[in-house]
Amino acid sequence: MFKLPDLPYAYDALEPYIDEATMRVHHLGHHQGYTNGLNAAIQGTSWEGKTIEEILSGISPEDTAIRNNGGGFYNHRLYWTIMSPQGGGKPQGALAQAIDRDFGSFDAFREQFKKAGLGRFGSGWVWLMNDGGKLYICSTPNQDNPLMSFAGCKGTPILGMDVWEHAYYLKHQNKRGNYIDDFFNVINWSQVEKNYEA
Repeated sequence: MFKLPDLPYAYDALEPYIDEATMRVHHLGHHQGYTNGLNAAIQGTSWEGKTIEEILSGISPEDTAIRNNGGGFYNHRLYWTIMSPQGGGKPQGALAQAIDRDFGSFDAFREQFKKAGLGRFGSGWVWLMNDGGKLYICSTPNQDNPLMSFAGCKGTPILGMDVWEHAYYLKHQNKRGNYIDDFFNVINWSQVEKNYEA
């Protein structure tokens, strides 16, 4: 049985960039719903007892309930950890060097990441991927993620940004670009660095 992970900070800790009301409904409503849906979808199947990584890497596109709920469970679990009240700024060390190498500069990376977020029609996610040490940006629809063999993203996601409306609509309404700008003020770069070096 999968359980809803606790947030590593208070619901209001990311204000003013991400508001308490959004965090509560996002975590207690949406993420809990994906957790419940995942448990129901795998109950009595061969996936029961497997890790979420094993499940997502093994399913097919037709496994709709597991695809949607398992993706939602995994995606949000990563999302909460790569944000922090002490976030923002720029990455350091090897990750910073890799961003400069693969995107030209941090500003160029930020511009491309925002463009990917604005370019995702409807609901989905934007990922910073590590493919054997090389970084690139990938976007997936709905709750798909790079662990799924059919997602079209090769490598390991080290940073994920939720661009579903439920991630920003209470505060930012239809202004997704403003949400993306605010998201950069809470990115927990020390955790993203750990993800990169793992």
